[in-house]
Amino acid sequence: MNLKTNSGFQVAGVRFQPTGKVYHFSSRENQDLREGDFVLVETVRGRQLGELVFVRPLRQGESKKDLKPVERRATGRDLALRQQWQQKEEEALSAARETAKQLNLPVKIVTAEYTLDGRRLTLLYGSSKKGVNVNTLQRQLQRILVGRVILRRIGPRDQAKLMPGYGPCGEMRCCCRFLSEFKPISIKMAKMQEVSLNPSEITGMCGRLRCCLSYEYEQYCEACKSLPRRKRRVRTPHGEGKVVALLPLKSEVVIRVDDRRVEVPVEDVELI
Repeated sequence: MNLKTNSGFQVAGVRFQPTGKVYHFSSRENQDLREGDFVLVETVRGRQLGELVFVRPLRQGESKKDLKPVERRATGRDLALRQQWQQKEEEALSAARETAKQLNLPVKIVTAEYTLDGRRLTLLYGSSKKGVNVNTLQRQLQRILVGRVILRRIGPRDQAKLMPGYGPCGEMRCCCRFLSEFKPISIKMAKMQEVSLNPSEITGMCGRLRCCLSYEYEQYCEACKSLPRRKRRVRTPHGEGKVVALLPLKSEVVIRVDDRRVEVPVEDVELI
């Protein structure tokens, strides 16, 4: 699909990891870029090769001056060079993990990434302890690895995202498959959906609340607007009682009438 537009400059969305965040760059119309192309761009980490996700016109208020340009579409030579550095990344990752183990550092090196020219190597690591000093590790790695070594700490969600695995649903975890950014998740979302608050049931591999708690939260909020609140006294075809639970997606409420619990459609409930 050709994503060429009529404006002189366009916004190009580029992703450097399969499910990573999409970064914005500017492109000229005559570059004739297409979705799925690999392109060369200059980033804060150096010159990198990324996959083009979209090309769209500049929106109102946007300026190409705030965006770095897409240099060009990647060539076969660029792709071959990238493959060579990816092999080096595996070696660097193994060496970094072994060195961290020898230094007895409480860190987990997750990924290694070289720039296209090999001048800079970024190592992403996670740690359950704050204030871990990685200067010694960096100095030792600088002596044995190619390029300038940069160590960057990432949070538990980002760490889990980079480590493939399955969720409790039996599917590959969402963060590994399609989540490019993380939204704030709160315990309120679990309560609204009446999900068990047992930590083992609402936390993911990252130790944080599961991202999927946000997927249907807005639908639950909207559905609850038409339902009476819990503990409210109501009148139903089964008699008067108290609301003890809500079934938002069924538009029903659970009423305790005497010693019984009955499910009643919201249209059959009358507030007292």
